Amino acid sequence: MRQGRDFIARHGETVFNAARRIQGTAPHTPLTRAGFAQAEEMGRALRALMGAKPPLTLWASSTGRALQTLAVIAEHLELDWHGAHADPRLVEIGMGGWGGRYYADVIGEVGPVFDPESGLLRPAPDGETYPQIEARVRDWLAETDGHDGDRLVIMHGVSSCVLRGVMTGLPVWPEFGAPAARALPQGSVVMIERGVEQVVHLGTGRAPA
Repeated sequence: MRQGRDFIARHGETVFNAARRIQGTAPHTPLTRAGFAQAEEMGRALRALMGAKPPLTLWASSTGRALQTLAVIAEHLELDWHGAHADPRLVEIGMGGWGGRYYADVIGEVGPVFDPESGLLRPAPDGETYPQIEARVRDWLAETDGHDGDRLVIMHGVSSCVLRGVMTGLPVWPEFGAPAARALPQGSVVMIERGVEQVVHLGTGRAPA
């Protein structure tokens, strides 16, 4: 049984989100003013729940947008951002040749890129698959399962869906070959404890991507 609680958050809105461009594993797409406001909201919600200086281990995707979001939240919690773990296993789905392009242009070429039933982003032909995402988040879980205390994890739309699906024991989506939870807007935080998920704060950003 996994020790402690996991607070899993989706980063704030970025310049790519605002322009409706596909981010994927882009290393740094800065937060917009709305994105910073969403990070502030998450910080306030977590501070109200846990108080100052909670015994949290800080984790984030190694992308700039996740680390920027974490910096704002950590300030609210009076925790040291410099002690955070930046982990590439928590990054967003790799979108191959679609990465960086406008959604409208890709949709114009290949048709819908979101699955209507699940709301999940379809992988690019040369991009990362959902089983590959599942493998890397399971590897992170295996490494951190025995850690005492709670964790705050800042990551992304698709990759957080897969992590949440694995942690809550959801069934595999046949089209994608991996479990995945429903997408939440940017700026959302959930708490998962002993396989049960609870929404801590529902963000005001875009969903699913």
